[in-house]
Amino acid sequence: MSFEIKLPLFTGPFDLLLFFIERDELDIYDIPISKITNDFLEYIHRLEEMNIEVASEFILVAATLMRVKAKMLLPRPEIDEQGNEVDPREELVAHLLEYKKYKSIINDLANLEEERMNLEKRGNIVKEIKQLSEVSDVESELQDIDLYKLLKVYERVLRKFEEEKNKPIHTVVQYPYTIENQKEYILAKLSDVARLSFEDVISEYRTKIAMVYNFLAILELLTQGYLMIYVGEGFNNFWVEKRQAQTEEVTEL
Repeated sequence: MSFEIKLPLFTGPFDLLLFFIERDELDIYDIPISKITNDFLEYIHRLEEMNIEVASEFILVAATLMRVKAKMLLPRPEIDEQGNEVDPREELVAHLLEYKKYKSIINDLANLEEERMNLEKRGNIVKEIKQLSEVSDVESELQDIDLYKLLKVYERVLRKFEEEKNKPIHTVVQYPYTIENQKEYILAKLSDVARLSFEDVISEYRTKIAMVYNFLAILELLTQGYLMIYVGEGFNNFWVEKRQAQTEEVTEL
């Protein structure tokens, strides 16, 4: 028994983000960045499963969403020159509002184009085409072809072939890590030991992307109040412990 999955196609990443905001009736000035990031990544993964090439702009926006999410998880917010707290979502919201403004104009222009196409053009087009065909003489055009013109055409064909062959290819690598899985891994490790250092995590996951996922998982657990952190001297020298008040809830998780 076979089944078919149909996904809506969007003209760009901001079109997809606006779809999520309108679908869930979200406030564009107060976007729940974690939810919209998960929805965006899930859509990209569905495209990859269907062997559809993901455009570079979608990958760029996905990276931007991950960066904003990481900034919002940091315990120390960013401060501007006036001492005000900077919202990491501010730049993303500005781009979305700008895109939404032009999108509404594009719909109006598309309606005008459709109305214009329904109008009858001036002149007798069929008669003009017949006149042009009578003027064109294929045999006389072939008589004007010489070796130089043939070589120029051949050169253009080769150049176009090289450009098509050397086009950049975007390869998306799916890593076997998620923040939720790494949170479960860290909580499982803390059920065996009272204190866990970041160096112990690095020793088991030696790739850069794995360390990033583990670091984000620790930040999220700290934000949710499941862990306490102790900072030591040196680079990447800190430990985490379970909060005593959250022990039973962490066990259920």
